[in-house]
Amino acid sequence: MFAPQATFTVPPAALLVQFAGIRAGDEVLDVACGTGVVAITAARAGARVRGLDLAPALLIDARKNAALIGANIEFTEGDVEAMHYPDGAFDVVLSQFGHMFAPRPEVAIAEMLRVLKPGGRIAFATWPPELFVGRLFGLVAKYLPSPPGAASPPAWGDPNIVRERLSGAVRDVEFACDEMLVPALSSQHYRAQMELAIGPVAKAVETLSSNPARLAEFRAEMESLIDIYLSRNQIQQSFLLTRALKKN
Repeated sequence: MFAPQATFTVPPAALLVQFAGIRAGDEVLDVACGTGVVAITAARAGARVRGLDLAPALLIDARKNAALIGANIEFTEGDVEAMHYPDGAFDVVLSQFGHMFAPRPEVAIAEMLRVLKPGGRIAFATWPPELFVGRLFGLVAKYLPSPPGAASPPAWGDPNIVRERLSGAVRDVEFACDEMLVPALSSQHYRAQMELAIGPVAKAVETLSSNPARLAEFRAEMESLIDIYLSRNQIQQSFLLTRALKKN
């Protein structure tokens, strides 16, 4: 169900690959690769790429997408908190709106850095908590609280928290900001689209379905939030890019 939504992440994928400085011959890992948008973009730049994701259905789409251009990318089902790759296997480790969903951020980032070579580059795109997608996650949490102990995904969009989580293991941390524009005919249309394509929103709707009044409140709040970022039939979704070098 996520595959249509992945179309809108294609331009940000190019920005992430460029921001990470991917070069021909680089050994690259795309963490939480989904349908392969970043992995394929990196492969087109000449990198040797592998992708990892928890969702088998998305990996099926990723393999089909890679085959379409004849890209030899190894896509594997796996968890960022327990990756099977050896230490220092990659020149670059990437994640686009993916690793941020790991419930234990300290474990996820430790694994990403473990498989990165000394001097290698880590780069990722995340959603700031104060902007549209981060606020959407906050709204979902209001109606459907996260499991006890699970970290908030948009915290990865706060540069101060990112610096703290990377502290001691990397150098030369850099940030940049950009935006993703998603077509939407109205706030109602986009709300309905998210209910079909965005996992946390779909889960909240399913959970609230037994309480119609509460579900109506949730949907009204979603539409009010969307209205803030809807202009010219597009939703402005700003994101944060992070890049750093692993210390030798």
